Amino acid sequence: MSNLEGAPVEASDVRGRVAELHAIREQVRRGPSERATQAQKAKGKLTARERIDLLLDEGSFSEVEPLRRHRATGFGLESKKPYTDGVITGWGTVHGRTVFVYAHDFRIFGGALGEAHATKIHKIMDMAISAGAPLVSLNDGAGARIQEGVSALAGYGGIFQRNTKASGVIPQISVMLGPCAGGAAYSPALTDFVFMVRETSQMFITGPDVVRAVTGEEISQNGLGGADVHAETSGVAHFAYDDEETCLEEVRYLLSLLPQNNRENPPRVASEDPADRTGEVLLDLVPADGNRPYDMRKVIEELVDDGDYLEVHERWATNIICALSRLDGQVVGIIANQPQSLAGVLDIEASEKAARFIQMCDAFNIPIITLLDVPGFLPGVDQEHGGIIRHGAKLLYAYCNATVPRISVILRKAYGGAYIVMDSQSIGADLTYAWPTNEIAVMGAEGAANVIFRKQIAEADDPEAMRARMVKEYKAELMHPYYAAERGLVDDVIDPVETRSVLIKSLAMLATKHADLPSRKHGNPPQ
Repeated sequence: MSNLEGAPVEASDVRGRVAELHAIREQVRRGPSERATQAQKAKGKLTARERIDLLLDEGSFSEVEPLRRHRATGFGLESKKPYTDGVITGWGTVHGRTVFVYAHDFRIFGGALGEAHATKIHKIMDMAISAGAPLVSLNDGAGARIQEGVSALAGYGGIFQRNTKASGVIPQISVMLGPCAGGAAYSPALTDFVFMVRETSQMFITGPDVVRAVTGEEISQNGLGGADVHAETSGVAHFAYDDEETCLEEVRYLLSLLPQNNRENPPRVASEDPADRTGEVLLDLVPADGNRPYDMRKVIEELVDDGDYLEVHERWATNIICALSRLDGQVVGIIANQPQSLAGVLDIEASEKAARFIQMCDAFNIPIITLLDVPGFLPGVDQEHGGIIRHGAKLLYAYCNATVPRISVILRKAYGGAYIVMDSQSIGADLTYAWPTNEIAVMGAEGAANVIFRKQIAEADDPEAMRARMVKEYKAELMHPYYAAERGLVDDVIDPVETRSVLIKSLAMLATKHADLPSRKHGNPPQ
């Protein structure tokens, strides 16, 4: 055995060096100090390595650059050079498939980002893109490392650039497990999914102190940017959970529904739920009276494998449902109006929610199932002044631009522009089915009768009786269940109990669908 110069090296020296290596590795594994670990635990938070262990399959983690240290000087930094520089990076597996991960270690510089810290993240992001595997960030950091000045800010720029480069190429998941303030919040906003934990994670551009100084408003960190705020009000967070263990288990579940990259299909699993299972309960779940509400989630449960699905943005824009599930083992994305909330109308937030979900499904080769029961767009000054035209156009653009298999089912109401926007045949749905309870029309019968027969109703001896007769006549002429099918706007009117088997057969037929896109750099979607 020899060194680089060719001189012999004693075996005992090699053993001594190896022992030194193992001691350093143990120091890296333990972290900066027991005191710092206890401070982390006192906040109800796990350490970065404990989080990685929960996320990845047992024993699968391979760390990258665990011995990295910063090279900054000044402000006392030259005497504080801990290993990892406050971020743990590497790869492992989730359900046997490769996943890349980086986790801020709040015990070191509060997880703040410096030059070396950022370079480690850049490297693991580049590796994820090159390998074509998902990237999960476990965020628990205090923002830019002020002592390193503009170098830290440039580090964020490199992260944002890579987030954008990876968008639509590999799944990107941000898990918020602590504070995330200022420019740091933009990286999660650029990723596909954001998870948050109540009480311990917050996201905001300007914190409560700045808000108080500028506006005079008093608000807590959680009140300003906590998990419930972003899951219910802002729509920044797709998922919110009470504890880190549940949160990370749900991240694993989400990864099981996503492909490794945009060149692959999502993983298919064997299903014990019969493909030809009928759904007799559907006949009672959905009332024939279009004015009576019902829970669309129960319809979804009846259709999908074993009633199991993962709802995205469950508590934001509740008048529309977006969910990932499986039909005969194949992953599908489901968009459905929710009659229990605002009668299932489309508004600004519902349009944005569904549009982004459709884009995600299309990017990662996930077929889209649309369940319609929509009375139209929400009227009102706030909606019009808030830009419902351009926001609604986002949903229209997303559907029109999607090339994955697209199947729509009209359960009851499908009125006006909302019918067109919700993946009608005219905007490119591959297959459109309707239940015998469907009502496809420009508007509801009452409104239509008031417009068309205004003169007759006004001149009648009994206007109300005349209005009721005209409504009945309009329904019989233009809103009967087979009107659209007779004109080829619906491929078939199906028995509701057969919906599951019809969808599965249709997906099998569309499995080899290929759509050519026009040659262009990219579209210019409405903003």
